[in-house]
Amino acid sequence: VQLQASGGGLVQAGGSLRLSCAASGRTFSSYAMGWFSQAPGKEREFVATINWSGGSTYYADSVKGRFTISRDNAKNTVYLQMNSLKPEDTAVYYCAARNNLPPSDSNLAYDYWGQGTQVTVSS
Repeated sequence: VQLQASGGGLVQAGGSLRLSCAASGRTFSSYAMGWFSQAPGKEREFVATINWSGGSTYYADSVKGRFTISRDNAKNTVYLQMNSLKPEDTAVYYCAARNNLPPSDSNLAYDYWGQGTQVTVSS
C-alpha cells in the first residue's frame, strides 16, 4: 500500500488542523493505521492509532482530549483532527499502516509509511 499524507501547515497556538492520509489499494479496510510525529533531533513518537473498522482508537497521553483519529474506508483515508495545538506539537507527522494486525503504538510494528507532513505551531 502507498500512503500520502497532507494537511500540515503553520498555525497559531490554540488553533486546529486536520491531517489526511490517503492510501492506495483495495484492501485499506484490512489495515490498522497509525500517526507518528518526529520533531527535529528527536525520535519518532507515537501519536494515535485506529483499528481496521474504526471501532478502537488509542492515543498518546500528550494528545488525549485534543486529537482525534478517524477513518473512512470508502475513501481509503485516515484522518487526524488536531485541536488546541501547542508549540510542542510542532513536528513532521507520518501516517503508517500494518496489515491484518491490531493497532500498535510502536513504530517498529508498521510496514508502510507515508512521506510526512510538516506541522508548525507558533506561540
